[in-house]
Amino acid sequence: MIYKLKGEILEKDTNYVVIDTGGVAYEASISLATYAYLGNVGEICEVYTYMAVREDGVYLYGFATKEEKRLFLHLITVSSIGPKMAVKILGGIGVESLISAISSKDYQMLAAIPGIGKKTAERIVVELKDKFESESTSFQANDIREEVVSALVNLGYKVQDCRKAVEKANPADGFEVILKNALQLLSGKK
Repeated sequence: MIYKLKGEILEKDTNYVVIDTGGVAYEASISLATYAYLGNVGEICEVYTYMAVREDGVYLYGFATKEEKRLFLHLITVSSIGPKMAVKILGGIGVESLISAISSKDYQMLAAIPGIGKKTAERIVVELKDKFESESTSFQANDIREEVVSALVNLGYKVQDCRKAVEKANPADGFEVILKNALQLLSGKK
């Protein structure tokens, strides 16, 4: 099993990324959320992975965060949802919104994702609701960090530097405090 890839981005598309890990290049299917999170072609990145072995081939799926991968693993346990559909769901709604929709039984939000009908939305909620009641606070804490990373990237900083700057931040401090501290770290004032 391949747990994580770290290397240079050779190709990047909304559906996949190709990463050279030092002589071997891997192609992994990704969600739109992971696409937005990764750096540009030529930059170093790391993605958590899931490898699916089927009779028609071996498929690799990449995730920007452990939380996205964990949510993917929960989704593929739902009957009639395979890895491709799980990636599509993650790209269509995002980690935080998906957890919120499942926790609040918001079938309409789930059904609005292309390819997800009312019955599939209901199945997702029924089969996953109990799993997210205990995990929702962990996801929310990491989502604040991810929002800060996204804001810093939009300001022109490199993704890897941004991740390091917010890595040990306390989510209870809130978005503004974490952003201010990360900016100080990135500018060398702290």
